[in-house]
Amino acid sequence: MAKTLDIEPLISVITPTHNRRSKVVRAVESVLAQNFTRFEHIVVDDGSTDGTAAALAEIRDPRLIYVGSKWRGANAARNAGIERARAPVVAFLDSDDVYLPDRLERTLQRFDNNTSLEVLISSFVSLKGNRRTNCVNREAFLSRDTLERALVAQTIFIAGSAITARRESLLAIGGYDSDVTRMQDRELLLRFARRSGAQLSEVIDWKKYNSENSISGQRDGYVEAYASLIDKHPYIADRYPDIPPYMIARQIIADALKGRVSQAFSGYIANRSSKALGYSVPQLLRGYVGGRRWRRDLYAEFRDKYGARPA
Repeated sequence: MAKTLDIEPLISVITPTHNRRSKVVRAVESVLAQNFTRFEHIVVDDGSTDGTAAALAEIRDPRLIYVGSKWRGANAARNAGIERARAPVVAFLDSDDVYLPDRLERTLQRFDNNTSLEVLISSFVSLKGNRRTNCVNREAFLSRDTLERALVAQTIFIAGSAITARRESLLAIGGYDSDVTRMQDRELLLRFARRSGAQLSEVIDWKKYNSENSISGQRDGYVEAYASLIDKHPYIADRYPDIPPYMIARQIIADALKGRVSQAFSGYIANRSSKALGYSVPQLLRGYVGGRRWRRDLYAEFRDKYGARPA
């Protein structure tokens, strides 16, 4: 890695990484291959022991900034990157994902064209084994209320590498919550929803690789993570009473139908022992019916207002 670029960057990319040497090199290469050049890419190494620092040191580009740190967790690493960022706009890229060549140029155009825009959520391709899924949002600006409902009902595609925001806005809401180890992107955006709306983009501009050790891809621990989210945002259960039991019931039913009986039982016990949840079987069933209906109505509202989701 070379010295820091003297020209002020217009957009900062932040990548937290921990023991993903080959994957983070791939992520960095996708950023350096952008057709837009006035950026900085801050890689915050969260205590890697696999030679990540040596691998990145071989990349001689002044736009790549390596920050070594002790292990504190991915959200603390993201926040360290936000603090270090010099550009007014900050984009995120997880270490196992890659940008498509026009990701930064298209993104910055959005913010340049709309000075009031605070957060942008793009679309992406999800790759898992041989399966390829286009995760495409409707092109729309969501008000604060609509963004909150969409996040609560999980009716839009979100992921860490889809998020770009103004640095001052990220600092204003306190950045990522270091106590949250899963659903951290949804938690961040729920706090954004108190401050501003968000622009959804139908443009696919990055690829999500689902790693085997990805926390978000693990079924175990989902209920505990959801309980933590509700504990951070207790108003969800008050404003949308059917949604939390629906989300828990959906997870338990899916596990049971796929023969994962022990996981289904563990999920139910985790729910019962949680102060934020604690739903009984009848409550879960009522919530499942009501929550499913509420989400269906929200989908219909989105379709009528914003049009059909792109294929």
